Amino acid sequence: MKRRTCLLAALAAPLLARAHHGWSSFDQDRPVYLQGKVASVTWQNPHAEFMLELPPDYKLPADLAGRALPAQSAGVDGKALLAKAVAPTRKDRRWQIELAPLTRMQAWKVVPLQAGGNVGVLGFTFKEEKGEPIVRAEYLFVDGKVYGLRSSPV
Repeated sequence: MKRRTCLLAALAAPLLARAHHGWSSFDQDRPVYLQGKVASVTWQNPHAEFMLELPPDYKLPADLAGRALPAQSAGVDGKALLAKAVAPTRKDRRWQIELAPLTRMQAWKVVPLQAGGNVGVLGFTFKEEKGEPIVRAEYLFVDGKVYGLRSSPV
């Protein structure tokens, strides 16, 4: 039995590694902003995530660059990210959004998202937007509140 467990673990490791994305997979020089409705939510570790459905005529909000952002313990220049933010070039209507680990979500006092809610996300896609439509969230905009997800609140 022990031998079978070790074999299964060895076979599953590459699949698990591929399923969890580190920061190096994402293009941190090209922030994107998405806003739409929450289609589904998975609120568990290694990080919370949700599916975001964009409207068919999605465009960046006109007030995006002027939005206020909270301070966080990591040195993130949120204002510069907002100023550089673009809409993704790919036309997928559904995007998987990777949030922070639950301990960080709790530190920011983020209430678990609910399907049907309207949210915005400033983050990063895979380099050259290749692969799956995934965004790693840097900031989360929910119900008039903004949460910085790279680190803890200051």
